[in-house]
Amino acid sequence: MSIFRHNSNVRKNKTMIGHRDFILTIAVLLILAAVALTMIDRTDFSPELLPPEANAIYRQAGLPIEDRVNDLLRRMSLREKIGQMALMEKNSVKDSNDVTQYGLGAMLSGGGGKPKENTPEGWLEMVTELENAALQTRLGIPLLYGIDANHGHGNVPGAVIYPHFIGLGAASDPKLVSEIAGATAEEVGATGVNWIFSPTLDMPKDFRWGRTYEAFSDDPLLVENLSSAFITGLQTNRQDGLMILATPKHYLGTGAALWGTSTNKKFKIDQGATPADENALRKEYLPPFASAVNSGALTVMVGLNSWGGEKLAANEYLITDVLKKELGFKGFVVSDWYGVYEIVKNDDYRSAVRAINAGVDMVMLPLEYKPFIRNVNKAVARGEISEERINDAVSRILRVKFAAGLFDQKDAKHDLSVIGSDAHRALARTAVSKSLVLLKNENGLLPLSKNINKILVSGSGADNVGRQCGGWTVEWQGIDGNWLPGSTSILKGIKESVASSTEVVFDASGNFAGETGQAEIGIAVVSEKPYTEGWGDNANPTLDRSDIDAINNLRKKSKRVVVIIVSGRPLIISDLISDWDALVAAWLPGSEGRGVADVIFGDVPFTGKLPLPWPKNISQVPIDSDGKTSDQAAPLFVRGFGLGG
Repeated sequence: MSIFRHNSNVRKNKTMIGHRDFILTIAVLLILAAVALTMIDRTDFSPELLPPEANAIYRQAGLPIEDRVNDLLRRMSLREKIGQMALMEKNSVKDSNDVTQYGLGAMLSGGGGKPKENTPEGWLEMVTELENAALQTRLGIPLLYGIDANHGHGNVPGAVIYPHFIGLGAASDPKLVSEIAGATAEEVGATGVNWIFSPTLDMPKDFRWGRTYEAFSDDPLLVENLSSAFITGLQTNRQDGLMILATPKHYLGTGAALWGTSTNKKFKIDQGATPADENALRKEYLPPFASAVNSGALTVMVGLNSWGGEKLAANEYLITDVLKKELGFKGFVVSDWYGVYEIVKNDDYRSAVRAINAGVDMVMLPLEYKPFIRNVNKAVARGEISEERINDAVSRILRVKFAAGLFDQKDAKHDLSVIGSDAHRALARTAVSKSLVLLKNENGLLPLSKNINKILVSGSGADNVGRQCGGWTVEWQGIDGNWLPGSTSILKGIKESVASSTEVVFDASGNFAGETGQAEIGIAVVSEKPYTEGWGDNANPTLDRSDIDAINNLRKKSKRVVVIIVSGRPLIISDLISDWDALVAAWLPGSEGRGVADVIFGDVPFTGKLPLPWPKNISQVPIDSDGKTSDQAAPLFVRGFGLGG
């Protein structure tokens, strides 16, 4: 027994030693794995990667861009290259030191992505801090900072808000669009931002889409002309030698997505499927992008839609073969918000591999950069993404940064006084007046006399600048109310336009019970609530019940009624319009409501034309670019319609 007990103890000791060795082995492996991950994240700090010499080729402003790109690329580690391909939302980077540590190539402010103090000064401080962090990297590669300046520097209170693109499409004035783009460049550049995600080249066939107002028109030729004017106006108005980069979007065919096909369960058409008709893509949707490339666009954003059962961000044929090779696009392709990770559900690694191989050069993550860096590094190590593809992507990104002048920036001066300037407000007011479309005018009611004794005003949009501006204004989904500094509501514009002897009485609901008799004129300014993207998908866009009541109440107290619709799209009004004496489509005019009054009271003539058909009913959509409705009947108003002018 003693011998047995002895052997048993030996076995027990050996077992304990075995367990201890096993635990130690696991611990060592875990430590090595952690070190390996750290090495992946911190490749920039390897001792063999030394700072470049002061006279490195890529630092010499007078040398050809391609020479500078090639020189810089050969100096970069794989980790540094991958960092350039990452586009992060600023709220996801909690410490600006991460911009330095991970060598991030670009940052963005999404809708509402603002500094703690949402002022021009706060914006400049925020952007400058992040840009300076990028310059602290080993190679000092400058940062791209992008925003959605879809109708002016809309994130910043006090900036001028221009009409959304659908209104500019109604104005159909390339020179005006170019001037607006140039003014936007001034205000954006003053806060240090150097990249905007605009213009939108989508051509919506279905007005139920929540992004209809972001497009100029459903007419390819008009979109081509206005988008090219925007790109030229934006990029030629250099701020302190820097180009403010345009981003034509959403490549390709996003406006043709079908109702009910959205991959987002909360939406209906946004992020939906575009019919797999290559002839239609080439005939309608590709020409504006070809024109944009020829106009000098250096970045293009891929849409969130699908084509041929595949997300656009994974479509190598459309991105690489068509855009890059066929159209000769030399800039870089950027994905849309979280768009890459919609390719393969719940598989970020596989999604990134497919998107990059398809030709996406910069990935709008926009949240997680550390996993992205690890995933791409792993994919290269496995041979699933070639180093050649990485080098191509990074070369394109660097080429754009050089072309924009970011490497040669010297002590930039930022004149914040241009934000909200009188000159820009005057330009916006002109744009508003040119964008109004007169749809009905019984007995030549409009323009109105400024000497009318009494005018009654009602409607949700009369005294609400937030509704005038729509989405992408201060907040992603816009604001509701009057708190934009320096702005003018339509009601205020009316009061400032009429004679001092004219009495203007306002009640949003049209409750004028205290008014005796009938006023000569009633003006109802009705509106949509602000919305963006799929949150604006609406199965039946029409007037709100409260606005219909406001019009009816107004009619009881007015001899004649003018209805002004403030909306991001046509609304179904076929059963209502016969009761109105005059009808004006004001779209989303922005911060300068006085521009509406300028036309209503005859200081400026009506010249706007419908940029897309105005449907009679829902059964008419989608509507082809040639104007053919789905029910084969005529729309309420055809594209190009507009009285006056």
